Amino acid sequence: MFTLSEVASLNDIQPTYRILKPWWDVFMDYLAVVMLMVAIFAGTMQITKDQVVCLPKLESATHLRTQTDTLVNPTPLIQDLNKLASSPGGRKTNLDYQQYVFINQMCYHVALPWYSKYFPYLALIHTIILMVSSNFWFKYPKTCSKIEHFVSILGKCFESPWTTKALSETACEDSEENKSLRKHLSNSSEEGSPSPSTPMISKSGIKFSADKPVGEVPGMTILDKKDGEQAKALFEKVRKFRTHVEDSDLIYKLYVVQTAVKTVKFIFILCYTLTFVTAISFKHVCIPNVEHLTGYTDFECTHNMAFMLKKLLISYIALICVYGFVCVYTLFWLFRRPLKEYSFEKVREESSFSDIPDVKNDFAFLLHMVDQYDQLYSKRFGVFLSEVSENKLREISLNHEWTFEKLRQHISRNAQDKQELHLFMLSGVPDAVFELTDLEVLRLELIPEAKIPAKISQMTALQELHLYHCPAKVEQTAFSFLRDNLKCLHVKFTDVAEIPAWVYLLKNLRELYLMGNLNSENNKMIGLDSLRELRHLKVLYVKSNLTKIPSNVTDVAPHLTRLVIHNDGTKLVVLNSLKKMMNVAELELHNCELERIPHAIFSLSNLQELDLKLNSIRTIEEVISFQHLKRLTCLKLWHNKIVSIPQSISQVKNLESLYLSNNKLEVLPVALFHLQKLRHLDVSYNCICVIPLEIGLLQNLQHLYVTGNKVDILPKTLFKCIKLRTLCLGQNCITSLPEKIGHLVQLTHLELKGNCLDRLPSQIIHCRLLKKSGLVVEDHLFDALPSEVKEALNLDTNASFANGAM
Repeated sequence: MFTLSEVASLNDIQPTYRILKPWWDVFMDYLAVVMLMVAIFAGTMQITKDQVVCLPKLESATHLRTQTDTLVNPTPLIQDLNKLASSPGGRKTNLDYQQYVFINQMCYHVALPWYSKYFPYLALIHTIILMVSSNFWFKYPKTCSKIEHFVSILGKCFESPWTTKALSETACEDSEENKSLRKHLSNSSEEGSPSPSTPMISKSGIKFSADKPVGEVPGMTILDKKDGEQAKALFEKVRKFRTHVEDSDLIYKLYVVQTAVKTVKFIFILCYTLTFVTAISFKHVCIPNVEHLTGYTDFECTHNMAFMLKKLLISYIALICVYGFVCVYTLFWLFRRPLKEYSFEKVREESSFSDIPDVKNDFAFLLHMVDQYDQLYSKRFGVFLSEVSENKLREISLNHEWTFEKLRQHISRNAQDKQELHLFMLSGVPDAVFELTDLEVLRLELIPEAKIPAKISQMTALQELHLYHCPAKVEQTAFSFLRDNLKCLHVKFTDVAEIPAWVYLLKNLRELYLMGNLNSENNKMIGLDSLRELRHLKVLYVKSNLTKIPSNVTDVAPHLTRLVIHNDGTKLVVLNSLKKMMNVAELELHNCELERIPHAIFSLSNLQELDLKLNSIRTIEEVISFQHLKRLTCLKLWHNKIVSIPQSISQVKNLESLYLSNNKLEVLPVALFHLQKLRHLDVSYNCICVIPLEIGLLQNLQHLYVTGNKVDILPKTLFKCIKLRTLCLGQNCITSLPEKIGHLVQLTHLELKGNCLDRLPSQIIHCRLLKKSGLVVEDHLFDALPSEVKEALNLDTNASFANGAM
């Protein structure tokens, strides 16, 4: 037999799993233990006591007389029987002790019913099977791993300090909101004016809600850094566990199957036990067929354990009946309720975390089982399914990490010499940011849960805001501040829906930069129809993939002075709306696949600068029409496919800057050098072989770029342009630099690297403003210069070192 401790180990489930054992499983476990004790007790009694005691029936004795003697003379037999009957010690047999033991053993197997012999073993086996069935779902590998993971996470969520703090904070916030609401209602009724926290509705119908200011969060949200890190890890574990478990229902099915197996087992045990219970009897007749060994054919036997076995069997049947009824109830519970769905409706109502999602399949079933243990577990567990709760935790952790001192260290000076702070890929905007009252530029990038509270009104110097993939939410008070003070806004997005609605209500905005997908399908969705509210908007920058300029942009046309469209290679077809932008002074159409200069541009009488970079323009015969644009001073046609410059270029008399780099020019026309006001000429990276002698006519030329061409000789007339400050001649085929280079006394930058020069003229020393930092040549050419020339060129370097040392 097994010991009780050995068999009980089959039911040894980890104590942590008790939260997944409802009352019926616990009750059935105790019933199984009692049945186990009954089986072990019965088995122990069978081992320690004699089972059967047998005596022969004397009527069948053959040793008193032979059959022949009895027939011849029956009188002696009658006399012997009378003597035995009258003997006070009863009848005597001629069996010795070994024969009695032999007969008892024989009759135990021959006469005793099998159920009387094997009842303890059957009861033990049945009980073990029931125990295994009850706990199989805890042992089966495919369910055990999920259950173990779930119990581990559930315990950590229950004990996490964040759970208590989040629920406590919610209760405090509810209380504060109720007080605030009552206060606003009373003020509204007394003064007859709307509450300042009432959500704003713009004329265009755009709505946004005023979130609760960060400054009003109660002080109890202070969380230890270690606890915060553990809570963040729990959020991630819960998210992954939900993804792993929610797509299957294996645990639920296995639990149903094991309950059904126990029910079938109960029915089977009950049926055959009731059949054989009557077979247990105290008296039995045994005919072992051993007459040749004992001299007797029939024996009467007594089963010593019959009475006790019957009592134990009745007890066992009663236990099995109770066990079976509990199994039936379990099946009723399993099929009566939709256990594959679990709703956190009550938790949402009590905790105010309205975003706790309902779960399904095995995740839902496990939570239903936990509710049978204690519903508080699921309530506290729901905190870690809420994005609102996770965001609150991130906000607290963020404020712990990004202190005022740390943010101050990240402030830098940008190209405009403004104080700028760039925050990248944070979980939110730290509260300490809004204490930087002297900050001028705030750049927020990849911050999905950015919130701008009322405290931003402290940042009186803030004028520029960057939102890169950051759909920020703004409180009412914060919006009022931004509306009145913000001058420049940059918004980068993937989908147009990411553009915050409040952007189009910033009435004092001067510059707006939009970078994202605004193709023709989304043009109807773009909120540019609300740009009409931006009455002071001067600069509009759009980097997208438009097929036409949205007609809604013309709503702000009277205000715009600069329009920039970077189209990322998508062909811009319709440009008629440009005619309405009469005040535009700067127009940039980059990468729009334009093949000619759009005629709509010639209507822009106030245009001063035109930039058509990165297009497919081959001919510019329309350039003659620019003569009507009296204010046009800068024309940028770089990075195109232009093969020639028409003679009519000379008609654009007010042109001061001309950019024709990265084209396919081979010849520079003489008419080009009739532009007497030209100060900046860039023809780099073309196929030009000769610089015309007429270049000397450009007496106002200050910057000339001829880098990356095929020029081999520099005309002497070039050095009549004595106002030249920048001369870039690199990557050509120039073999010598004329000595007249010394005439360019205002030259500060000279590039000659990548030519075929063997020396530099010493007259370069007369270029008094030219220093080594502005001279781009090969090292050996510089080293070959006379020492006094090198000293003169190094003068600025030595002076800078001296100033640094001082």
